Amino acid sequence: MYHSFLFAARRACSTRGTRVPTAIRAGGVILALGLIASLAWASPAGEAAMDSQEVTITHYFGGDLGRAGLEEIFGTFHDQTGVTVVDSPIGHEDFKDGILVRAAGGNLPDVFSYWAGARTQFVVDGGNIAAIDDAWSANGLDAVIATSVADGATMYDGSRYLVPFGYHYAGMFYNAKVMAAAGVTEFPSDWDGFLALCENLKAQGIIPIALGTKNRWPGQFWFDYLLLRTAGPDYRAALMAGDASYTDPEVQRAMELWKELVDAGYFAPNANADEWTDASDKVARGDAAMTLMGTWITGYWNGQDLMAGDDYDFFEFPAIDAGVPNAVVGPVDGWLISANSPNRANAEALVSFLASDAEVQAKWAQIQGALSANVNVDVSTYTPVMQRALEAVGNADTFAFNYDLATTPPAAEFGLDMFSRFMDSPDDYMQHLADTEEGARGVFDSQ
Repeated sequence: MYHSFLFAARRACSTRGTRVPTAIRAGGVILALGLIASLAWASPAGEAAMDSQEVTITHYFGGDLGRAGLEEIFGTFHDQTGVTVVDSPIGHEDFKDGILVRAAGGNLPDVFSYWAGARTQFVVDGGNIAAIDDAWSANGLDAVIATSVADGATMYDGSRYLVPFGYHYAGMFYNAKVMAAAGVTEFPSDWDGFLALCENLKAQGIIPIALGTKNRWPGQFWFDYLLLRTAGPDYRAALMAGDASYTDPEVQRAMELWKELVDAGYFAPNANADEWTDASDKVARGDAAMTLMGTWITGYWNGQDLMAGDDYDFFEFPAIDAGVPNAVVGPVDGWLISANSPNRANAEALVSFLASDAEVQAKWAQIQGALSANVNVDVSTYTPVMQRALEAVGNADTFAFNYDLATTPPAAEFGLDMFSRFMDSPDDYMQHLADTEEGARGVFDSQ
């Protein structure tokens, strides 16, 4: 099976005034997903260069995001190399600030997980990250990592920095049994159909949508898709770069569409009291019908012994305006090596192993609900739901990094605050937009 993967990376200004390209088109790039023998990895400095028997690593893959499975993978690396992975994970939310504090203090581990896009650009601009062009070539990663992912997620200022570990797609994940009991047999592809579905569910006493914005970021998927489905990817990229305003009519319209859903009573109450797992649990229990979330929700539900297809499924976020390119949204998780790593050879060997070993990639896909950028991973590795997610990505015109990976981190803070404030007071959306524009404008004007 084959599919094309098209990335729209944001062009957010960095702290040095550099920009990431507005869109990285991969039209015609076909990713072969046949089962091919794994590419062997090797440190470009040679095994003899590994003068230490350990490598330190920090990541945000906690209990709900696959930590136990990752520890098993690290154990496999040790068995093959004799190098011990000293693992010090940080909670997902604490990681976002914690790793920047460590970077500012020159106290980064040898390797750490990070999100491709504006966040990686931010730490690259800070001079904290080692370029890996030589290791990339020596380990043959061009033959392993899909070209569109490599071009769209690993390159910053003309050099390779990030090694992809997996990527995700945000869709409308639902409780299949709740939908079946409600008589829903077809799922909407357009906005009118989506509104009709929500109204039908509500009329039957079923809460249509669960959302947990306690940690702010889950709200970004609603903002992203509503803006992308109306104003389109190019406008959205301009907003992320500071070349458009949050008070523009395009952004106002996206927020008005969101407000209509809230006003209609389609969201479960008190979204800001719930984390993403709480919202996911509501859907799993049948307390709500669906939630807009990334494919990591499948790993979370699989861990609760829910069955893909039987217990849960998804549909794509519906189209709104005709003629707007079909964009899908999600993050790319990757690994970075710190510029002052004392165990550079081991670090390069580890990240190469994590990306290039097809068995490791297949295992991670199953554990975490991720899609693999490794072209040697057989599509049969994925559940039927994840195979459809893969198809959704392949059929899209553009893959866009989600909001907090598409704009520079200081500006993203204002938007993330807006999403949770909006869920508390949707009537004040115009003021929320004005406040966000003021904050983001201050960030961009200072660069």
